[in-house]
Amino acid sequence: MKRPVVFVVMDGIGLSENKFGNAVTAAYKPTLDKLMNTIPYTAIQAHGVAVGLPSDDDMGNSEVGHNAIGCGQIYAQGAKLVNASIESGDIFTSVTWNKATAQAQNSTMHFIGLLSDGNVHSHIDHLIAMVRQAKKDGVKKVRSHILLDGRDVPATSGLIYVEQLENEFNALNDDTFDAKIASGGGRMLVTMDRYDADWAMVERGWKTHVLGEGRQFASAKEAIETYRTELECNDQFLPAFVIAENGEPVGKIVDGDTVIFNNFRGDRAIEITKAFEFADKDFPYFDRKFVPNVFY
Repeated sequence: MKRPVVFVVMDGIGLSENKFGNAVTAAYKPTLDKLMNTIPYTAIQAHGVAVGLPSDDDMGNSEVGHNAIGCGQIYAQGAKLVNASIESGDIFTSVTWNKATAQAQNSTMHFIGLLSDGNVHSHIDHLIAMVRQAKKDGVKKVRSHILLDGRDVPATSGLIYVEQLENEFNALNDDTFDAKIASGGGRMLVTMDRYDADWAMVERGWKTHVLGEGRQFASAKEAIETYRTELECNDQFLPAFVIAENGEPVGKIVDGDTVIFNNFRGDRAIEITKAFEFADKDFPYFDRKFVPNVFY
């Protein structure tokens, strides 16, 4: 006899032999306990290669888990697809990349995105690979607008990634190439809103990345250390900051520039993309003041 089936996804419920600090084990859940004690079940893996991520070192998240369950099969997801495209070189022979670098030959190539190796929204290695290739392709000026993570990686690990990126820039910089961090802020305060929850986040990002408006610092390191001391906050809640030299922002976005939003996960990329792409009549969310004519 056919009977109805209810498929329930319980985010945050997992199986672990470790009982210390295990909220699932400690919780009062008589229904779930009864089901697990009386109904046959099996455990499934919700991270790593089992859900299409590059390695078992990559933690799962709601998007990749839901995609794998919904498809009923393993397929390569965001991070793995980008890795493969970089390793094969396909990303750098694409029409889009060629247009991006061509536009930036005599202007600036900007990268906006989450700076970490969390591999949920982005990976720092992808950014570094693109900056290296940009130099090879004749781009002379690169500016990085960094969004600090502290959520998919340890809460105060941001300076590790800033140092890694700046070391890479220093190794690349010469008489023909100039790469710098231009602005930034924490992912939960600046730019990376989703689901139309808080457009003020996007406005703060626009003012910071595009207009160069905001509190100025000599370096990203100085900005992060200052905010941590003043506000006692972790990376994801750091306010916006602008890197400046002699009182002038080092990386405003202007007409003729190229802008690449380098997160591979789409949900927190949609709103800032609208800010760059939509005409004024279709953009009621905030006053952009100036919309640069860029290749985005």
